[in-house]
Amino acid sequence: MSNLSRFLKDNKLKKENTKYAATKSLVDEKGNPLEWLIRPITTKMNDAIREDCMYEVPIKGKMGMSKEKLNTSKYISRLIVSSVIEPDLNNKELQDSYGVMSAEELIKEMIDDPGEYNDFALFIQNYNGFTETLQDEVEEAKN
Repeated sequence: MSNLSRFLKDNKLKKENTKYAATKSLVDEKGNPLEWLIRPITTKMNDAIREDCMYEVPIKGKMGMSKEKLNTSKYISRLIVSSVIEPDLNNKELQDSYGVMSAEELIKEMIDDPGEYNDFALFIQNYNGFTETLQDEVEEAKN
């Protein structure tokens, strides 16, 4: 008897949403940091985000040749935005209150402390199954 049935979609475990207090500067009436609702992204979503964050770089000394490079900052920002369910980062009223016009700009205004932003980015990457962060990969590639 085949074990194929174990691989059917109905048997696949579903990763649940989670909560994370992304910044200490947004608090409830008791002074506790607000928790943000986070969802896992799919491999297909990640591929689309990554593809959207690629750009061409000319190869020095090779006329007309180029290679693709990942805009890491843009990728991280899009990964965060795609993972956040609440607050709704595409809400016009919320964007207007911070004087921005996109979810990517909004996330950086809401979490304007670089350390908190970095911690949140690491949390999002880990939650989505990246065992090595993009920063680790960039550092490794430099060496």
